[in-house]
Amino acid sequence: MNDRRRGALIGLAVGDALGAAVEFKSPGTFAPVTCYRSGGPHRLEAGEWTDDTSMALALADSIATTGWDSNDQAERYVQWMQSGAYSVNGRCFDIGITTSAALHRFLQNKDATLSGSRGESASGNGSIMRLAPVPIRYCHFYPNNIEEISRLAEESSLPTHASEQCVSACRYLATALAALIHGEGRDEVLSQDWQPLQQLNQIKALHPLIQEIAQGSYRQKQPPAIQGSGWVVKSLEASLWAFHDAETFEEAVLRAVNLGDDADTTGAICGQLAGAYWGESGISESLRSGLARMDMLENALSGILGA
Repeated sequence: MNDRRRGALIGLAVGDALGAAVEFKSPGTFAPVTCYRSGGPHRLEAGEWTDDTSMALALADSIATTGWDSNDQAERYVQWMQSGAYSVNGRCFDIGITTSAALHRFLQNKDATLSGSRGESASGNGSIMRLAPVPIRYCHFYPNNIEEISRLAEESSLPTHASEQCVSACRYLATALAALIHGEGRDEVLSQDWQPLQQLNQIKALHPLIQEIAQGSYRQKQPPAIQGSGWVVKSLEASLWAFHDAETFEEAVLRAVNLGDDADTTGAICGQLAGAYWGESGISESLRSGLARMDMLENALSGILGA
């Protein structure tokens, strides 16, 4: 189980780093990604990761240090935004518009539960990309207290992404990740008849667009209908499409990042799923050894695994 918990965070960073070099590129306009590359819009070195992993590390540090405190989570995101804390290279070189606006609101009102926009037009993927520390730390609530892991997942979204699409995506993804960490089979977890999905809807109905994905909309689609978009709905759908029938961790995340566009985030979301399913031991040695600043990931894991 700890192998799968570790895999969820390391998988996030691997997918993020694989996609970083082709972020914002349209599908079909770049040579397919097969390993880490340097370059991309942020001119990173091969194996370096972006804001997805930085925000996950900030969330993990908050949970390990403070317990559950939305304001503390937002404060650590602000530290990253303002000073490059949790960054692979000490700089905040990439921050989403929705995230930036929300954190500036937090600096004014100091209430993280109110800082994220609730508008449907602000439904980016910035809260599902960093989600792994929540199911890693709180997987013990699964399966007997899905209401609690659902609540924590929703609250983790609020500092930056408070739309119903975003919080529903977090609720669904965190529950699925917790189940995979517990060793439930992939087909079972992704089934439209999965009992925990019914429980989630009994607690509070998922947004209809997220419910459609949870029912398996991605199974009947292929690119270009599947898109590595920054919209949380398309992003979650693309990540599940890449994961649901892949035979290895590597196949899943490479399918995700080769969709292009918001490639690092599609990779990070798929990497959480694939890492929780195959575990750290299912991630190839080349991908693990080539990942930048593994010390930062190990520090985060020691905090949330031992918290």
